[in-house]
Amino acid sequence: MTTIYEAIGGAEAVSAAVDQFYDRVLADPRLAPYFDGADVAEVKRHQRAFIAAAIGGPEVYRGRSMTDAHAHLSVTADDFDTVVDHLIATLTSLDVPGDTIREIGGKLVPLKSDIVTG
Repeated sequence: MTTIYEAIGGAEAVSAAVDQFYDRVLADPRLAPYFDGADVAEVKRHQRAFIAAAIGGPEVYRGRSMTDAHAHLSVTADDFDTVVDHLIATLTSLDVPGDTIREIGGKLVPLKSDIVTG
């Protein structure tokens, strides 16, 4: 059985998606303040590992839990949804099939309760 990770093109595809995703998020005036003072390169590195592990890649995510990583940010539900919209737009622009996007969302959206605290 092919994993989502393999279906979308492996590490190279995850890396391209994360880079484009953060270009979108950081250009969004509502979301950019969440990253004030953050080491964006480090955030991207963690995001690549997290996404790859979540979609069946060989990477192991060794970062903090989603709750711990986001607790100090007071992320709102609206902002979480906007981030998901940026992810969908990124994956769509990379020609990831809709079924695969929904499958990825199915793995990531349940984290909302761990991330939203504001």
